Amino acid sequence: MKRGGGVLMHIASLPGPFGIGVIGEEAVAFAKQLKAQGMKYWQVLPFSYPGMGNSPYQSFSAFAGNWLFIDPRRLMDKGLLTPNEVVEAEYSQNKWRIDYDYLRVNRDEMLRKAFARADKAMLKATDKFLEENKWAVDVALYQAIKDDNFGKAWWDWSDERLKNYDKAATDDLKDNPNYKYHAFVQYLFATEWAEIKKQINEAGISIIGDMPIYVSGDSADVWASRSMFKMASPAKVKKLLSAYEKDMTKYRKLKEEDPDAKDANGVPVKEPRKVKTEALVFDKVAGVPPDYFSADGQLWGNPVYDWKKMKEDGYEWWMDRIAENYKLYDYLRIDHFRAFSSYWEVEANAETAREGEWCKGPGLEFFDKIDKVFGDRSRLIAEDLGEITPDLKAFMEGVKIPGMRVMEFAFNPGDDSSFMPHNFTKNCVAYTGTHDNNTLLGWLWDCPEHVRKFCLEYCGFEGDNWGDGGTYSASCRAIIKTLWMSHADVVIIPIQDMLGYGADTRMNTPGTMDGNWIVRFTREDFASIDNDWYAKINRLYYR
Repeated sequence: MKRGGGVLMHIASLPGPFGIGVIGEEAVAFAKQLKAQGMKYWQVLPFSYPGMGNSPYQSFSAFAGNWLFIDPRRLMDKGLLTPNEVVEAEYSQNKWRIDYDYLRVNRDEMLRKAFARADKAMLKATDKFLEENKWAVDVALYQAIKDDNFGKAWWDWSDERLKNYDKAATDDLKDNPNYKYHAFVQYLFATEWAEIKKQINEAGISIIGDMPIYVSGDSADVWASRSMFKMASPAKVKKLLSAYEKDMTKYRKLKEEDPDAKDANGVPVKEPRKVKTEALVFDKVAGVPPDYFSADGQLWGNPVYDWKKMKEDGYEWWMDRIAENYKLYDYLRIDHFRAFSSYWEVEANAETAREGEWCKGPGLEFFDKIDKVFGDRSRLIAEDLGEITPDLKAFMEGVKIPGMRVMEFAFNPGDDSSFMPHNFTKNCVAYTGTHDNNTLLGWLWDCPEHVRKFCLEYCGFEGDNWGDGGTYSASCRAIIKTLWMSHADVVIIPIQDMLGYGADTRMNTPGTMDGNWIVRFTREDFASIDNDWYAKINRLYYR
C-alpha cells in the first residue's frame, strides 16, 4: 500500500436525510473532502446487513449488502420511487443516532414499492445477476423462506426439506415473488455501490473494506453450506439432552426430599442449566480468551469452520467470498486474522469463552491458494490484535501482509510496546483507535493519569488543556501528528478523532449489546473539520 493517511467511518455514519448514511451524494462529498485533506484512504466497516445488537459483524450473510444503505433519491432517478415516497423515507427525529427498528420497516416498504415498478430490463438484469452470483440465489431463498417462517432461525423452519436445503424444494421457490424481491434488492445494492465507488475512486480515494472472519449461525451461509462448519452430530445432541434430563431428575428428587436442599458448601441447589439451543445445532463455536476487553473473554457464538473439509475443494467458498469483497473494496481488512493461524474454539454449550482452547487454522497454505487465484495477496490487511503468541508472530512473518498497530494500547510507562509509534514497522496500518476502542478524547479522559501523562509527553503536548475537544483539540492533534510522523505506510484515524469528539460518539464497546453501531454525524460536523491542517501534515510527512 502507498504511504498515506485515511479516515475510518462506517457508511451508516454519513450525514443525510434518511436516518442512516446511504451510498449516494454524501458518500462522494466525503471522499472529495478527504482528497482535499490530502488523504488517500477511506476505511469502512462491513457492508453486511446488521444482525444481533445491530452489529455489521453479525449478519445473516457474508455476501449480501446492507439494503438500508440504498439511496431513495437514486431510486427516484431510476423511476422506481415518486418524489413523495422519497420524502416519506426521510427521518428527522434524530440526526446523530440510527433508529434501526424504524428503518427495517420503512426501508422494506420502500424497496417493495420500487420492486413493483421494476421494468423488464431491470428484472432481466436481476436474473443475470443471480446467474453470476450463486450466493445471491442462496440469500434470496433464505430470506424468502425466513419471511414465511416469521423470522425463525433456519433450524426451526417448519418444512424439513427447506430446512435441509433440498434442491427440489428450493428450486420450487424460484418463481415466488418474494424470492425475486430479495434478489432484486441485492442487485440494486451491488449496482448502486459500483456506481458510487467509481466516483469515489475517481476522486482519488481508495476504499479499505472490512471482512468479519466468522459468519452467523442463523445465516444463508451456514444453511446452504453447513458441511463447511463444525455442526453437532445427532449422537452428541442425544448425549447432551440425556445428561440434562439426568441432572433434572436428580434435582427434582433432591427438591422433593428437601425443598431447601443445599450443596456441600451450604449453597442452595440450583436447577440445572438448560442445553443451549446453539448446542443442538453446532458442535463448537468461536470466541476469544480473556483479554484487554473482557475478563471472561468473548463468547461470540459463531460456528467455527471445518478447515479440513474446506481444504478438499481448495477453499472454494473462501475464494468466492474474497472475490466478492474485492468487487466492493480496493483493499480488504480481515477481522480476527489470527484465526487463520490458530483460533479459540469453545464447546457450543459452554457458559463463557474461558472454557475454550486453541486450535490450528489453515495456515500459510491458505494464502498460497489466494496467490494462485488472485495473483498475489497485496490487497489484504491483517487485524492481528490481541495476544501475540509465538505461532502468530511466525505466521505474520510468513504471510507478509500489513498488520495493525493501535496507539491507545501503547502508553504504559516502562513498556516499550510494539504499539508505540517509534516501534511501528513500515508494513503496517496504524491507528489512534479502532471502532472497538474509545474515541481518542474519551480515552484521554478515561485512562489512568500516569498513562495519559506519558502519552502526552511522548507526543510533545504541553499545556493543561488536554481535555479540550473539537476538531482543534490540541491534545488530539498532538497524538494524530505523532501517528502521521511514524514509519507506518498507512495511518488511519476514526472520524470521531478527526472531530475531537468524546466517548458519547464511540462506535462499539466489545462485550456489550446496547447502544452500539448507531452513531451518525452531520454536514455541520464535517464542515467544522480543519481540512487545511490535515493537508499540511499529509504534505509534511509525505503522505
